[in-house]
Amino acid sequence: MSASLHTRLIKSEAQRLGFFLTGIARAERLDEEARRLEAWLHGGYHGQMAYMENYFEQRVDPRRLVEGARSVISLAYNYYNPQKQSDPDAPQLSKYAYGEDYHYVIKRKLKSLLQFIREHIGEVNGRCFVDSAPVLERDWAKRAGTGWIGKNTLLIHPKAGSYFFLAELILDLELIYDQPLRDYCGTCTRCIDACPTQAIAPGGYWMDGSKCISYLTIELRQAIPEAFRGQMANWMFGCDICQEVCPWNRFARPHEEPAFLPPDHLLDMKRQEWIDLSEEVFQQLFRRSAVKRTGYRGLKRNILFVMQAQRVG
Repeated sequence: MSASLHTRLIKSEAQRLGFFLTGIARAERLDEEARRLEAWLHGGYHGQMAYMENYFEQRVDPRRLVEGARSVISLAYNYYNPQKQSDPDAPQLSKYAYGEDYHYVIKRKLKSLLQFIREHIGEVNGRCFVDSAPVLERDWAKRAGTGWIGKNTLLIHPKAGSYFFLAELILDLELIYDQPLRDYCGTCTRCIDACPTQAIAPGGYWMDGSKCISYLTIELRQAIPEAFRGQMANWMFGCDICQEVCPWNRFARPHEEPAFLPPDHLLDMKRQEWIDLSEEVFQQLFRRSAVKRTGYRGLKRNILFVMQAQRVG
C-alpha cells in the first residue's frame, strides 16, 4: 500500500476512536525548538519541575525514542465541558480534571490505533505518548498542522479553540505530512491581560511556569509562596483563565466522552464542603481522576490557601 493510503487509513481510524484532529509531521530533530527549550530551562522558568531538564535529546529528537522513526502523528481529543461549578465562591477545578484521568482514557485509544495500524498495514515499530514522556507535544502538533501555539503557549485550532488533550504516535512508517497552520492570535492580548499571576510574558508566546497557577496547584510540592496570595482567583487545581478569555474558544463544542463526565455532586459542592473535605470523600470523588496527582494533602493545601485569601479579601 502507498503512503497516501496508509495515511487515510490511520486518520479514518483515529477519527472513529474519537480523535477529532489528526496531523502528521516528519520525524526529525527539532533544532529551533531545542534552542528555545534550552533558553527556557536556563532561565529557570520550569520552577521545581526538574524532570524537564532530563532526556533533553529525546525531547527534541523522536528518533531517540523510536528507532528508525519516520513519522510523528499528533492527535487531539476534546474535553470541553460547558458546565461550571454552581457555587461562585467555591474553589475552582480545571475542566480537564472533571472526569477520569485523561492519561488512561487516551492511552487506551492510542494502543487501539497502534494495533489497528499493525493489523492493516503490517509490522510497524511505534510508541504511544500522552503527556507523560519526553515529547514536545505542542511543537509536534504545530508542525503537524493541528493548530498554532498561541500567546498563552497553548495549541489553538481556528475551528475548535484549545480545550483538547494532545497525544502522539511515533512510527517507523513513511506517511504523507501535513503543513503547519498560520498564527491567528493577531494583536489580541486577552490571555496576557487576564493572567492574575502575570505568568505570560508581555509579548506572549513565553510562559514563566513557576508563576502559572497550574504549576502552583499541581507541580509545586512545597508551600505556595505568600506572594501569590489573593492572585489565584480561587483555583484549587489547574487553571482555565487563559482559555476562558480566548476568543477562539467560542468555537469549542461539548465533548462526547462519557469518561470525562464529572461525578455526581462534584460541580454542586459548596464552598464549605470543599473546606471540610475529608480524605475519604477525596478518594471517592477523585478515585480515577488526574486530581490524584496532587494528592489529598496537596489539594487541601490549595483549598486553604485560596479560601483564606478570599476571607481576607
